[in-house]
Amino acid sequence: MLETKNLNVAYGSITAVRNLSISVPKGGIVTLIGANGAGKSTTLRAISGILPSSGGSIFFEGEDITRLPPHLIVARGLSHVPEGRMIFPNLTVRENLEMGGYRRRDRRAFGKDFEYIFSIFPRLKERQRQIAGTLSGGEQQMLAIGRALMAKPKCLMLDEPSLGIAPILVRTIFEKIGEINRTLGLTVLLVEQNANLALKISQRGYVLETGSVILEDASEALRANARVRESYLGG
Repeated sequence: MLETKNLNVAYGSITAVRNLSISVPKGGIVTLIGANGAGKSTTLRAISGILPSSGGSIFFEGEDITRLPPHLIVARGLSHVPEGRMIFPNLTVRENLEMGGYRRRDRRAFGKDFEYIFSIFPRLKERQRQIAGTLSGGEQQMLAIGRALMAKPKCLMLDEPSLGIAPILVRTIFEKIGEINRTLGLTVLLVEQNANLALKISQRGYVLETGSVILEDASEALRANARVRESYLGG
């Protein structure tokens, strides 16, 4: 469904992603792990069109989207939940969700989509009239995922969904990601510092170091890999 071929992304004279090739199959969950500065978030930002690539190609459902602007990438069915959530803090929970569907013409179907999101994240239903900036970190992450789902994506990219969230909610967020993948058949590309949890819910993983892939394998094999265990799973 989603593929990069020899992708390069630079910030001025500094190359942040170098000749990166990854593949995300339809209906699967693939995770990118690596230390801070490894190029994980930069990769997602390039795929979603926020950052221009300086070389290589990005394909979505077999179509080259390398030079497309972000709004047309969203229209094709690729949604990005950014690091830090980036909700609209002065809008209500419900208004944030509505913003997720800003490109849709089938607004009559919003009610059904709201109900699905509220069934996945009951806290959002309880707080739908609440100003989003007053939510906890975990609730804001739920809202950011819900907002992305309102775009009716085929593929969901999640950047550090556990960042800044109380440990008790982290496992809930990951359970919900797995549930969304199973119930909607939604393809997921996940960037996550909590490598252990990310590899538990994904089928395949890539390990990035200084902008390049140094390891790729089935998630279970990566969890058993001595190098990965020592560097990313706490031994």
